[in-house]
Amino acid sequence: MVGSISNIEDRLPMRALLAGARRKQAELLALATRLVLAESPSDDKAAVDACMDLAAAHASSLDGRVKRHRQRGWGDVLELRFGPRKKSPEGRTLMLGHLDTVWPQGTLKQMPCRIGPDSAGMARLWGPGTLDMKVGVAMAFTALEMLTEAAILEQKDGREIILLLNSEEEVGSPVSRPITEKLAQECSAVYVLEPAQGLAYKTSRKGTGNWRLAVEGLAAHAGVDFTRGRSAILELARLIEKVSDWTDLERGTTVNVGVIGGGTKSNVIPAEAWAEVDVRVARRADGPRMEKRFAGLKPTSKTNGCSLTVTGGINRPPMERTRGTVKLFRRAQKLAAELGADFGCELAEAGTGGASDGNFTSALGIATLDGMGAVGEGAHATHESVLLEHLAPRTALLAALLAE
Repeated sequence: MVGSISNIEDRLPMRALLAGARRKQAELLALATRLVLAESPSDDKAAVDACMDLAAAHASSLDGRVKRHRQRGWGDVLELRFGPRKKSPEGRTLMLGHLDTVWPQGTLKQMPCRIGPDSAGMARLWGPGTLDMKVGVAMAFTALEMLTEAAILEQKDGREIILLLNSEEEVGSPVSRPITEKLAQECSAVYVLEPAQGLAYKTSRKGTGNWRLAVEGLAAHAGVDFTRGRSAILELARLIEKVSDWTDLERGTTVNVGVIGGGTKSNVIPAEAWAEVDVRVARRADGPRMEKRFAGLKPTSKTNGCSLTVTGGINRPPMERTRGTVKLFRRAQKLAAELGADFGCELAEAGTGGASDGNFTSALGIATLDGMGAVGEGAHATHESVLLEHLAPRTALLAALLAE
């Protein structure tokens, strides 16, 4: 038992939560390991569903109310509810997580899930999907278990907590987005279980967009009939220079042409060329502005005879630093401070150029605090890992915020 935490303002309850989280750390790591061993690449529905099965079973063991949003092309989405049923958003909190990863099946053979020291001797949990973000999901379950044991979730005046586990966040949340947005509108606060930004919580994220530029020219022999050809690659090069100039670092807007292709042989004027473009915006108003720019993009006059097809758009609006989000962060910062040195640092806030499902909820005007999952490094990289020393304090902090 964690003990009574009815008065969350007291220092003792935070200490009790920390002690409870430390006692449960072995169970937390065991759950996280089970989730990591259930490899779940976004494009493998059966694998993602198997990982969802584990999460659903664990939620049921905590008396959670399980609703499965079944999907055809992607993994199923889990909606898990805990605590008293509430009718108004003021009585509900939403936690956002995802169980899909960027890693293909079989990655565990090269990146085994294990506990071991890093080069500095710090204990870590290593493996694909540990940091992004199966440990964060395990932290949420552990926080809920602590509140269940403390009878907090049984109180009629307590909050209803929804844990939504998405199946395709890594590829843009094509099916889970409407579910996320619907549930967010039923809540007054959203906590996102993505990894911390270093040691900081995230109070802002850039929005993301993706475009494809496809140029069609006219093929011709480069030696015999050079002037007849219309080079799609040359036209694309000019367009790349043009869209790259739309980067505005002061506004937080970046345009990156990350992948290009085209042509067939060096002695053939290329008839086709294409480019994939990543766009990041810090301000919500800049999303429509960039969409208008790309929609108005035309072939240059220097390469007559080429045609251009532009597809794509903004996928996630930016998560701006709103008053509601800052209020949530200040509360978290105050609770973390009650643990002093045991928390490991003064909780700071940060922004990032990466996006999450929290972008969707924040754009709806709902206070959203992100980066509340594990501390570590190597997301999407072969050294992906989680620092164990931060697990208990951050799980205790999450539990305290959920209890309010």
